[in-house]
Amino acid sequence: MARHVARRDPRAHWILLLLGLVLLLAALTLNGLVTGLAGGSGPAGGGAGAGAAAGVPKQVTSGGPVLRLDRPEPVDRTLPDRTIALTFDDGPDPRWTPQVLDVLRRHRAHATFFVVGARVNEHPDLVRRILDEGHEIGSHTFTHADLGGAPQWRRDLELSLTRKAVAAATGREVTLLRPPFSSSPQALTGPEYAALRAAAGSGHVAVLADRDTKDWQRPGVPAIVEAATPAKGRGAVVLMHDGGGDRAQTVAALDRLLPELTGQGYRFTTVSAGIDAPGSMLPAAASSRWSGTALRWAQLGAGGLATAMNVLLGIALVLGVARLAVQVVCAQRHVRRVRRPKHRRPPVTVPVSVIVPAYNEAANIAATVRSLVASAYPALEVIVVDDGSTDGTADIVERMRLRGVRVLRQANAGKPAALNTGIRAARADLLVLVDGDTVFQPDTVYRLVQGFADPTVGAISGNTKVANRRRLLGRWQHLEYVIGFNLDRRMYDVLECMPTIPGAIGAFRRQVLLAVGGVPADTLAEDTDLTMRVLRAGWRVVYEEAAIAWTEAPSSLRQLWRQRYRWCYGTMQAMWKHRHVLRERGAGGKLGRRGLPYLAVFQLVLPLTAPAVDVFALYGLLFLPWSSLALAWAGLLLLQALTAGYALRLDRERLGPLWSLPLQQLVYRQVMYLVVVQSVVTAVIGNRLRWQRMVRTGEAAALVTGRSA
Repeated sequence: MARHVARRDPRAHWILLLLGLVLLLAALTLNGLVTGLAGGSGPAGGGAGAGAAAGVPKQVTSGGPVLRLDRPEPVDRTLPDRTIALTFDDGPDPRWTPQVLDVLRRHRAHATFFVVGARVNEHPDLVRRILDEGHEIGSHTFTHADLGGAPQWRRDLELSLTRKAVAAATGREVTLLRPPFSSSPQALTGPEYAALRAAAGSGHVAVLADRDTKDWQRPGVPAIVEAATPAKGRGAVVLMHDGGGDRAQTVAALDRLLPELTGQGYRFTTVSAGIDAPGSMLPAAASSRWSGTALRWAQLGAGGLATAMNVLLGIALVLGVARLAVQVVCAQRHVRRVRRPKHRRPPVTVPVSVIVPAYNEAANIAATVRSLVASAYPALEVIVVDDGSTDGTADIVERMRLRGVRVLRQANAGKPAALNTGIRAARADLLVLVDGDTVFQPDTVYRLVQGFADPTVGAISGNTKVANRRRLLGRWQHLEYVIGFNLDRRMYDVLECMPTIPGAIGAFRRQVLLAVGGVPADTLAEDTDLTMRVLRAGWRVVYEEAAIAWTEAPSSLRQLWRQRYRWCYGTMQAMWKHRHVLRERGAGGKLGRRGLPYLAVFQLVLPLTAPAVDVFALYGLLFLPWSSLALAWAGLLLLQALTAGYALRLDRERLGPLWSLPLQQLVYRQVMYLVVVQSVVTAVIGNRLRWQRMVRTGEAAALVTGRSA
């Protein structure tokens, strides 16, 4: 048929998807580096003893806090008596930096701010205010990194990015540098000194401290004031903080320190002015300003992506928990309704016609027909419609010479046409539609049609089970059928919005099929399309858990891909075809208000976001504590295991396959969401998908036959 003629499946989107995921990971990595900032600093080597200073010249450890290390011999400078250079680390902070600036302005004092480059990008207005009010800016690295413990490439990157960030915000370039986790020259370690020597090669002047207030420990306002006060009227570089935590004590101590020491004849100035050096801020090159601006937008974009991913995960988690809660509540209601003792209508024993469309089903057709003929139902005919098979499917059935079995042959026209041929030839008013690879239990037909005792029921879905579940792929599909399909069908039944009766087992009133025009042929999910038509015609569609059909699931990933690709694409076709149901009332309105939104969210939207979620999980492996990740992973698996266990118990299945559930998250889940991606792309570009037929092996029929023997 013309509808099966299609262009080659699109493939370029896989490159775009991979590129997008790589860019997402890069952005999240940038955000992880930026937001993994230390909260305050303390002396990295204070109290370490002589061993910590190995490799540091004595001139440095006994000298002043301002170090120029770009010459063969280090040059140190100290501040003159009664001169204090207040320095503030870890900013700018939107809460505390303005308060510090207000105090300095009120007391007409100036200071030097050693800023973290990532925070400069977040608050460039504060950096500009610092300069506008006459203060000085220095570098405190881009991510508050420990320079002494970082490799050389990381050191260079930290300093370069900070310069670019300040250049973009102010048009100037910093030269002063204070390494994080540093205090006085006496506490300088060998690796820290080596890092400062390397930084001097790019024009940086190191600034340590004479007085470390340790305000990050919040020791109290008097202790901070005392720690900041030089002894015997000497000058000092004083280390304080305007970011990285609660700085209320710092602000209060500053407001007390400035008038006290000013009254004692001290002056407060910047580091450069204090040592009578030229201003440290140099005009930035245009290239630095432009690259700094690009860096800022990249950082902000990465932060926005991380926020969006957190929101997405939160929404997905809420939706997942809500879905589970609704499924459990509806399943409980469904179980009480179908299993509790109650007054029942007379049993349905009217004639039933079973229609089996078959195209190259030689591997399973004999087992399928035998299982139907063996049904414990009083009036049954079986119609096998051979749709132009080339493997002798019809011949196999005819040679069986079974009573009540008819074989109809037609040229290949597709499954819907074969079903419609069978519907026209059927003699009964109740019709059961069965796939050619499906095996029924003796009581399946009887249990399946009992729901027709209710005259409002137009169609009934049976319970499809995976027969070939011995291998890992089969176990995964078995769990999916029991958890995803049958739990959903119980929910759909209770909510009266069943969107799909599976092709493997479904029963219909003949009058219903004729009223809706038979099995539609303009989508690849004719079962979903037909079910939606029945609902829109005003009939109820219910689920019968006890009517069990065994089917052969795909035995390879390639076959699984082909099957699910067709299912997903066909489901989207059916959803689009019946989109107007959103405005309808009655049974169709329930499909529009409940069924279609559910399908859209859980079978399309969330799977489309799954690749990004996996990238976010990889990001978590890089930046989050493994203990937290392990706990979260274990929690999710436990929730899934409880859900799966509950579904298995409802279906009276063994719990043994649960061991394969963790592995399902590593392969099977990815295949399923990539199928959705492929299907959506195919639909968006307007391509037409061919019928993706699965090659049957007969394994399922053999397994079921052996089980029943």
